[in-house]
Amino acid sequence: MGKPNRYSPEVRERAVRMVLEHEREYGSQWATIRSIAEKIGCAPETLRSWVRQNEQDQGIRPGLTTDERQRLKEQEREIRELRRANEILRKASAYFAQAELDRRPK
Repeated sequence: MGKPNRYSPEVRERAVRMVLEHEREYGSQWATIRSIAEKIGCAPETLRSWVRQNEQDQGIRPGLTTDERQRLKEQEREIRELRRANEILRKASAYFAQAELDRRPK
């Protein structure tokens, strides 16, 4: 399981919206992010990553969207589970094959 999020989705959305709305008032997007991050009590780098993810979700910036990231995580988890199950079946098959060879004929 992943770590719990410290900030609610509403706080994230509001912070990103504030950055986009007030970007013109500052010299750069980074200056806007630093100012707003200080106001909401998060690290500027955290807010920057939220803004970048929002830009990817909107198609403004290349990269995986939030939905694509979630689907990729689920597929990777499923692959791990299938590999684990295959390994168990492979070992069980080898065990039973060996047991069959070791069995003495009557």
